[in-house]
Amino acid sequence: MLEEKVQKRRRFAIINGDDFGFSQGVNQAIIQAHTQGVLTSTSLMVSGDAVEDAIAISHHHPSLAVGLHLVLVCGRSVLPPDQIPHLVDSKGNFPDSALQAGLRYQFQPAAREELQREIRAQLSKFRDSGLSLSHVDGHLHLHSHPVVLRILVDLAQEFNIRVIRLPAEELEFTLKLDRRNLLTKLVWSGVFGGLRRYGEGLLKTHGISFAERVYGLLQTSNMTEEYLLGLIPQIQSDLIEIYSHPAVVNAGERLNGPVGEVELAALLSGRVREALAVNGFELTSYQFFEEV
Repeated sequence: MLEEKVQKRRRFAIINGDDFGFSQGVNQAIIQAHTQGVLTSTSLMVSGDAVEDAIAISHHHPSLAVGLHLVLVCGRSVLPPDQIPHLVDSKGNFPDSALQAGLRYQFQPAAREELQREIRAQLSKFRDSGLSLSHVDGHLHLHSHPVVLRILVDLAQEFNIRVIRLPAEELEFTLKLDRRNLLTKLVWSGVFGGLRRYGEGLLKTHGISFAERVYGLLQTSNMTEEYLLGLIPQIQSDLIEIYSHPAVVNAGERLNGPVGEVELAALLSGRVREALAVNGFELTSYQFFEEV
């Protein structure tokens, strides 16, 4: 009688910090969470105020995987305003409203043509940094807009885009832990659920990878230690991303969220690290996942 080999189920977690390059305080938090905590990956804003500092930090910490945090709303463009007048104002600022930006990209042909040029410019600036592109995601997830996602797919081969974030998390998990902002969570779950279904089909067709589940959207700016300790044991998927917006508050700098230091504390938490381990998760990144 042959003995059956029982293989241990392997589970992987990518822990990502968004808005790298936004400010010195965000950069400080990202590298602290990586060197002292559970953070394995980050997403770079190539038009951020502290982007050069972020790039220098990345070159000194090659174990930190870096992707592109595409900025098409609530931020500045890479191209000058006169080249993309249908996208930005005279100072190069995108709209602060994701809805306004999304409608513009969907229904204005001139904006869509300029959009492709700006996305190419941001990808080119990332490539010029000398960093290896781990993945692509976007500020306020505008990268999952069908128009934007199709442009990224068209540029994938040229810029070696292998992974794109597709937000996907179980609404019931969040509501068990925190029912605040219920209406917003219901709307976002519906909207991004539809975008996820569209994105899955598009990315699969073009051989671009994505995680089974991505956690952070429904609890944006509130990815606390308490929340993560409640979330992690509920997760059933085996390849996940958890993202947040850690930051250190520095005098005179803009903030990228209301509780950046709280989210940093969650990433530094020994209890969070233990919860990931107890539930079988190995820490990795999109950049190194294929080597695991």
